[in-house]
Amino acid sequence: MDVDKPPEADTPVARLYAEHALGLMRLALVMVGDKETAEDVVQEAFLGLHRRYSALRDPDKAVVYLRSAVMNGARTVLRRRRLPWMYAGAYEPPVWSAESEAILGDERRSVMKALHRLPRRQREALVLRYYAELSEEETAKVMAVSRGTVKSTTSRALAALGRLLEGER
Repeated sequence: MDVDKPPEADTPVARLYAEHALGLMRLALVMVGDKETAEDVVQEAFLGLHRRYSALRDPDKAVVYLRSAVMNGARTVLRRRRLPWMYAGAYEPPVWSAESEAILGDERRSVMKALHRLPRRQREALVLRYYAELSEEETAKVMAVSRGTVKSTTSRALAALGRLLEGER
C-alpha cells in the first residue's frame, strides 16, 4: 500500500470513482444542465454504491449500477424542477459560464437546447448512445428496457431533434 494514500483510496469504490467519475459527471451535466447539480447527482450515485457495495451480487456490474443511479438522479432533479413549473412557470436553467459560452459554438448550444426539449426517454437514449458512447445493449441495461426499444427510441429521438433544429433556422 502506498504510504501517501489513505487506506480508503484502495477500495473498489475509490478505484471506480477515479476511473469513471469524470465521465459520469459529463453524463449528468448533459442531462441536468448545470455543473453543481451534476456533481450532486454523481456524488449521490457513488455514495449509494459505497453503502451497498458489499451487497452487490455482481461487483463487475458496478459501473452499470452507477450509470443507472446517475440517470435516475437526473430524472429526479428534472422531475422536481417540473413541479414548480406546473404552478409558477418554466424552469430556466443556469446560464453557462463565460468560459463555456466562449468555447461552445452556436451549433452546439442549439443542439443542447433542442436536446433538453425532447421527452425524457428520448433525451436519455441519445445521451447514453452518442454522448456516453454506450452500445445499444449497455444503453438498454441502464434504461432498463430492451435493445429494440433503445433502437426505436433513438431513431425517433434523432428525427425529433432534427425537426427541432430545423425549426430554429
